[in-house]
Amino acid sequence: MPKRDPGPSVKDKKLYEELRDEGASKQKAARIANAAAKSGRSVVGRRGGSSPSYEDWNVTDLRKRAREIGIDGRSSMKKDELIDALRQH
Repeated sequence: MPKRDPGPSVKDKKLYEELRDEGASKQKAARIANAAAKSGRSVVGRRGGSSPSYEDWNVTDLRKRAREIGIDGRSSMKKDELIDALRQH
């Protein structure tokens, strides 16, 4: 029995509860649960983009990503340092 009633719009209440217990927001949990109910959990798990490895990025893009995350000192970092900082964050 679910601990909280997500309402009639959520199609897979069990998955919704699992996602909420893991810390997902109500909106994200509902979106994933409904997508899984519509097309199946295995299909939803295969979706999503893939990003190239940080080693394949150029320094400008690494610094831009570091800025988005809020890493201090990024402007003076070398490529390897940027990659380490991004992976630690």
